[in-house]
Amino acid sequence: MRVTIRVRPGASSTAVGGSFGPALVVRVRARAVDGRATDSALRAVAEAFSVAPGAVRLVHGARSRTKAVEVAGDDVVLAHRLEELLGA
Repeated sequence: MRVTIRVRPGASSTAVGGSFGPALVVRVRARAVDGRATDSALRAVAEAFSVAPGAVRLVHGARSRTKAVEVAGDDVVLAHRLEELLGA
């Protein structure tokens, strides 16, 4: 399942939830330096969707705050979880 995320680096804590337009908001403590925020965001998305970190792959947006990621798993379960997270 492809998910658009909006990364907010430098947050006080890591959290996934809420929306920025159509994108899922991912707050990470890491700063946007040398891909650290992206790596943290991918790990946070994996945890939020209850999948292994290797099941989340960056599709595009490596240097952008808005990114597309592919989450591997049961699309029905993932879609339901996405709805929950967007409503948070």
